[in-house]
Formats: sequence, C-alpha cells, structure tokens
Amino acid sequence: MAGPKQQPLPPDVEGREDATEILRAFVLDGGLSIAFMRAFEEPEMWGLLLVDIARHAARAYARESEYTEDEAMGRIIEMFEAEIARPTDTGSTSERPQ
Repeated sequence: MAGPKQQPLPPDVEGREDATEILRAFVLDGGLSIAFMRAFEEPEMWGLLLVDIARHAARAYARESEYTEDEAMGRIIEMFEAEIARPTDTGSTSERPQ
C-alpha cells in the first residue's frame, strides 16, 4: 500500500541513534495535518524552532521563485501575525498513541 510523499532524512541525522524526530507536517485536502512531541522543557524553544523553519522556507522561496529572502520572510511573518490575531482554524490536538 502506498503511503504519503515523505521528505528524506537530513544528511546529518542519517545513522544517528541520538536523533529524535519531533515534528511531521503534511498537506492534506488543502489543510495541515501534523504529528509532534513536546520535546523541549520550555515552550519558548518552539518559538526558536518556528523561526528556524521560517528562515529555511524564506531561503527556499528565494532560490525557487521570484521572491527575495526578505520578501518571503516578510510575507511569512505577516501571515503568522494575522493567524495569531484571528485564527482561521484552531484545529484540535489529541494525545499521541503509545
């Protein structure tokens, strides 16, 4: 049975038993489906993680589209702030299966 299209492991993670996957995100029916584990002792670390992801995304848009890195980052930040202020869908969070 075929599964979802998945990203390859980052090269620095391959073969490392001390690495822990903490986030998976899929686009499904135009929406987002994620699986994650808390992973950090303090919640502000998620802010750092989200900014790191945004930077990688902005660089990808700069490489693969007409946007500059700054333009792409600006648009990401605008949508982040808009979504924080007025969520389009708060979704739900369920416990991870053991």
